Parts: sequence; C-alpha cells; structure tokens
Amino acid sequence: MKRALLILVTVAVAMCWNTGWASDSIKIGFNAPLTGFAASDGESAKFGAELAVKQINDTGGVLGKKLELVVYDDQANAAQVIPIANKLIGQDKVTVCVSGSYSAPTRSAAGIFQEAKIPFISAYGIHPDITRAGDYVFRTSFLGEVQGRAGAKLVGELLGRKKVVMITLKNDFGKSLAAGFKEKAADFGITIVNEYEYAIKDRQFGAIVAKVKADAPDAIYASGYFFTAGPLVTQLRAAGVTVPVIGQEGYDSQKFIEIAGKAAEGVIITTSLDRDSDVPETRDFIKAFEDLAGYPADMVAASAHTAVRAAALAIQSAGSADPAKIRDALAAIHMKASTGTIHFNALGEVMKAVQNQVVKEGNWHRHSVIDDPVLLAPPEK
Repeated sequence: MKRALLILVTVAVAMCWNTGWASDSIKIGFNAPLTGFAASDGESAKFGAELAVKQINDTGGVLGKKLELVVYDDQANAAQVIPIANKLIGQDKVTVCVSGSYSAPTRSAAGIFQEAKIPFISAYGIHPDITRAGDYVFRTSFLGEVQGRAGAKLVGELLGRKKVVMITLKNDFGKSLAAGFKEKAADFGITIVNEYEYAIKDRQFGAIVAKVKADAPDAIYASGYFFTAGPLVTQLRAAGVTVPVIGQEGYDSQKFIEIAGKAAEGVIITTSLDRDSDVPETRDFIKAFEDLAGYPADMVAASAHTAVRAAALAIQSAGSADPAKIRDALAAIHMKASTGTIHFNALGEVMKAVQNQVVKEGNWHRHSVIDDPVLLAPPEK
C-alpha cells in the first residue's frame, strides 16, 4: 500500500513538472509583504524581482521560454504564507519559489517547499533555521549571525570604538544580529556596556535614549528596520547623543533617510548593496531599478533581483523543469550579481563580502568592505 502511494505521488509530481513545462512560460513563485507594516520593503523586493524577469525575458528568456513571476502578498505574516505556498505548489505549479519577505514567513514557507521538493530561495530573510529546512532551500543574503559578526569588526576594528551599547529589536532579525555581534565583540576589544530591547511596534524611545545617554558609550549597535531605526536615530540625536550609530540591512532604504532627515547623516550599516560600485552587474542594476521604480535601489530590491537571477540561471543550467536537477544546479551556482558573487555552501548559505554603507549628504555611499572568509563563514549544518 505504501509503495503504491509512493508511486502515485511520484507520478503526480512528474505530471506537475510536465504541465508546467508544456506551457509557454516558466513560472517562478514570489511571496512578499505588499500590504501591512512591511509593504515598502515588499514593494521594493517585487520591483527587483520584476526587473530580473524583464531583463531575462528581453534577452530571450530561459530555455526558449519566457519567465512568469507569480506574486502573492504574505503581509510579512507567518500564518498568511502557508496557504500561499500550497497554492504556488499545487495550483500554480511553480518551478522555483523566491521569498521576498522577512524571516518569519520565509521560515514557514521553507518547510512546505522542502517537503514538496521544490527549490526555494530566501532573498533576504536572515534567520538561521530557514536553510535548515532542508537541501532544497537556499539563501542569497547574509545569515543574521554573519552580519552581526561583521558589525563587530566594523565597530571594534574599522571604527576603533570599544565601549558599546546595544539596542536590539525583539524579533528573529534583531536577535540573530545581536547573537553574532556578541559572539565576536571581545575579539575586537569591544565591551558591551548595556543592551536594551524594544518591540517592532515601538516608535517612542525616550526611556532607552535616556539610559543610553547615561551609559556614555562611544558607539551604538542598533538593530531595526527603516521604520523603527528612523525614529530611534532621530530621538538619539535630538537628545545630544552624537556617537556613531551602526545598523544593518534593515536600515537599507532611502525611506530611513527620509524619516531621520539630518539625523541620518553619518549612520553606518552592514548590507549587501554598494551604491558606489563600479562592478557592471551592480551599477547596471542600480540604474535600471531607479528607471523602473522611480526611486533609489535598496538592499531588498537588489536581493530579490539576485535571487530571481540565480533561479533563472539554475533552470538554464539544469536544462529542465525537474526540481531535483534545478536544486543541484543551484547548489553548484557561481554567478556575479548586483549583491556580489553568489555561491553556496553545503547548507545553502551564501558566501560573499559585506558592504558597509554610510549616509552622506542624504544618500547611501560606500564606507568600507569586509571580506574575511573566516569571520563571514556561515554554518555548514
């Protein structure tokens, strides 16, 4: 009975491949928060993914077929993404799926795609459990702990700041970054004076700001998204706290600068996108994105663009809609993208340099680069 059931499942999956392959297009699934608190990031990610599809289709598509992006709004909600993942697999019969969303919904979807044996790429969700869902799951941006370790080197070595206060967002994103920073802080001579936590809904930081001012640190390592970091940095500067604020890719949006205004000047972040790059893939992406979207490119856009291009290259390399062959092609990929040179380790984690960006005269610009393969090495299992 079990053998008969296995045969039926195998036949059904094969029929899905053949149905998808017989159509005029190759479907790539895409989930992102298009409404709700994270809609701005979702919009940028969607523009980045759409740009990749347009560029690929304009140059002949993949294996003689056009790519079709099948988009759903997950509202950055872990529960919302579950029916979306099942629909993408069962109804839309996508060949690959890209998550242009945050860690929580990406973690929820990863297990569903793994169980279905459909390749799944996290564009920028940073929680370590995403790729641990299985061997069909990959990530084209940094693991949170990796970016946190880079932050420690940036603060302690590149900036020479040793007395640090941490301000940590209480979610997967903030906790992962904090763990990496704490792991390597002592190695770079950093003393963590205090750590203060806040919730994603918080916009008033008076109590934290007062404590930070009393601590008198010489740097602040603060996790958050542009919509939390903007008010936080504004209130720190208004209270007379002038020491460097070091953030991460969650700040990486022109909207952070719009919210914080002059207070944004000098803020430094670890991220994936170098606005001053002379690498053709990055330079061309930045221009093409702004032409398409009408506003400057950000990290989530570049990461979604990278993930879709990686999916397309894997399909091309596999020469087939067979998910197992596409998975193997992804595992072996080595490509230049807008966010750097992409290749994966055995866990599906990306290995690439960290770009440090600083706000100068109202725009993000290159500060420095951290390219230390030992420090940035993601876990293998």
